[in-house]
Amino acid sequence: MYKRWYDVDPTVSLAVSLMRNANIITQYKCADLIVKTAQENGFNLSENPITDAFTYILRRWYDTDQKIAEAFEYLKLLPLPVQKAVSLEIINLLQTEEDG
Repeated sequence: MYKRWYDVDPTVSLAVSLMRNANIITQYKCADLIVKTAQENGFNLSENPITDAFTYILRRWYDTDQKIAEAFEYLKLLPLPVQKAVSLEIINLLQTEEDG
């Protein structure tokens, strides 16, 4: 059994790990990519707002920023093949940002 939802797939796990180590501006670019992909795939958190999520104890690194936390809620909702695809895009984006 996996402790974290994103450890089910090594590609998703790597993307989350790399994103964690990126600067906040790059994390926001990744978050925008996740939200855009999720919404293009028919997912919308407006029916289940995440603002209530900030009333509990922040245990995860991505809980400290509402935009990033929302992006990860979207990522969790996506089917695994779409999670993997967006994770590859995140890895490519992070590589480009690092090289640039």
